[in-house]
Amino acid sequence: MIENLSSLVSQVNGTIVVDNGSSPQELDALRTMSLRCGVKLIENGWNVGLAEALNQGVRRALQDDFEWVILFDQDSELTPDFVDEMFATWDRHPQRGRIGSIHPRYVDPVTGRESSILRAEDGGPFKSMTSGALMPAWIFDKVGFFASEYFIDEIDSEYCLRIRAAGYLVADSDRAVLRHHTGNPEPCSIMGFTFRPTHHSAIRRYYMTRNRVVVYRKYLPVFPRCILHSAYESFRETLKCFLGERDRVRKFRNFLLGTWDGLLGRMGPREGL
Repeated sequence: MIENLSSLVSQVNGTIVVDNGSSPQELDALRTMSLRCGVKLIENGWNVGLAEALNQGVRRALQDDFEWVILFDQDSELTPDFVDEMFATWDRHPQRGRIGSIHPRYVDPVTGRESSILRAEDGGPFKSMTSGALMPAWIFDKVGFFASEYFIDEIDSEYCLRIRAAGYLVADSDRAVLRHHTGNPEPCSIMGFTFRPTHHSAIRRYYMTRNRVVVYRKYLPVFPRCILHSAYESFRETLKCFLGERDRVRKFRNFLLGTWDGLLGRMGPREGL
């Protein structure tokens, strides 16, 4: 993470790190980095959730009068000239005044595989990940902040769909590449068929399931093609989990619990997972 921060600091005008309850040793490293490189550090002391942490960072950037924010997970690796390439994409876009979010190409650093994209009629992705997203400050005035009640997972999908539902665009760059891990994929073979389950934790399985159900219910009438495609991909990913991952009983329990809570609209952090 420190190496990733060092790469980031050299490409932007200001850096904010929001910490959700790291260990004392990890915080010492962050504090040292903060002092050495002028990084602003927000220490929450506990896990307030990814969405709320993103909102804290964005609000601080807006208070400091930045006109753009670019968001990253702690394990995302920037390539050289990443930020410049993202702005070049915005500058070349024929409708740049309507863009609410720009996203890079996502490449797995282990497999070299690039994430697949479902595109809208305007040519941009229907939805994309938060990490690597370049966003103009005005979009938060137009559509609000990230949905803190989601806690973690599907925050990025919901926000992209919210941008589109409000009449703005989501775009992506064909040159900016972000090396990004999705879960902890490991190859698994069953009856000669090889696949790579993501091996997300049982806790993540709950939030992934619950928040997908909530997103599908909210946006199916607005973006049926996108939601049906996403539901199909989610079914395949979940099936791989139950076939090839460890701790399957607990994950299946959390899958059922997440489905139930999603149908009931029960949001926020969940105890006992």
